[in-house]
Amino acid sequence: MSMRFTATINAFNRGIEDMKPKQAVALIEDWEASLSELDVPGLKGIIRDLASLRRQLEQDEPDSDRIDALLHRLGMATQKVAPKAERYEVRVQQLGTALVESGAEQPEEEEDTEAAAQPRRRQKQAA
Repeated sequence: MSMRFTATINAFNRGIEDMKPKQAVALIEDWEASLSELDVPGLKGIIRDLASLRRQLEQDEPDSDRIDALLHRLGMATQKVAPKAERYEVRVQQLGTALVESGAEQPEEEEDTEAAAQPRRRQKQAA
């Protein structure tokens, strides 16, 4: 696992936007395989987001906003599980920071107060 940390952090340090999608997908697949073998609370969400990120990178035209959001969310989740990583805690924390800094938090949608005043909801059909 140590080599995976080094390869991943090196990729972020070099600039992930310069990384070829095939290389990124291979790295993500390595992480998916490694993490699926562990039983640590919080990893299921990380594995799910890694799969979403991989699928984005496999598309002909990936959604850059979605990728930014996934990177940020992966970073936040990675930082949360870092204390549980025992001897890898520092490296997991570094990876989490790199992910957060490479992504972008997506703002919450503002509430439409005008629509909330007169909501139009679907009517349930009688059975």
